[in-house]
Amino acid sequence: MPNNQKIFICIPTYNEAENIEKLIKSIFALNIDNLYLIIVDDNSTDKTGEIVDKMAQKLPIKVIHRPAKMGIGSAYITAFKYALQNNGKYIFEMDADFSHNPKDIPRLLKEAKKGYQVVLGSRKIKGGKIENWNIWRYIASDGAMFFASFFLGLKTKDVTTGFRCYDREVLKKIDLHKIKSNGYAFQEEMIYLCEKKGFKIKEIPIVFVDRRYGKSKLSIKDIIEFFIKIIRLKFKK
Repeated sequence: MPNNQKIFICIPTYNEAENIEKLIKSIFALNIDNLYLIIVDDNSTDKTGEIVDKMAQKLPIKVIHRPAKMGIGSAYITAFKYALQNNGKYIFEMDADFSHNPKDIPRLLKEAKKGYQVVLGSRKIKGGKIENWNIWRYIASDGAMFFASFFLGLKTKDVTTGFRCYDREVLKKIDLHKIKSNGYAFQEEMIYLCEKKGFKIKEIPIVFVDRRYGKSKLSIKDIIEFFIKIIRLKFKK
């Protein structure tokens, strides 16, 4: 990879003090060349922002502080724009709570370098699985994915996965300013737009492990927004 092509990993945070330092160390321990992190912190009350500020003094980390909890969708868009402005070639998104294993980053990157424009860490293909969910989480997740796939005709199996690698050309051609989803519906809207524009998408299996520390940020509002967004995209389509 040319020296001017950077890899950015975008991580939104809100009260992840129990996870973030260990996660950052795990990512940089991979020793990937030209790797940078973008942490978008939504005014955490548990000193997450202070932890990443301190680490950014010694590591290639851009910390973006926002004044309030403004949503995961807008956090990713903020990070994507920064990565594009700073010559990012491969732009990742992942969770801050170790649900996504940092050791899988090289696997996604390998597929991206083969020419796939969107690489997804998938829980819904052979070899992929979810650990530590109760039966109701499985039912809700599978129901949401079936609803999205049926109404929008999506080919992607795991439309809500938050572990992804985008080529910069994908994010340049998708008008990020027009994306309105600001909760977890953001993931489904991005896949819809990627499929609609014909980008080369690759799913690789991952093991998703539900968080061990901290609290889940998924809310009833996010779930409602998910279904509303699917219906709106259907009629827009």
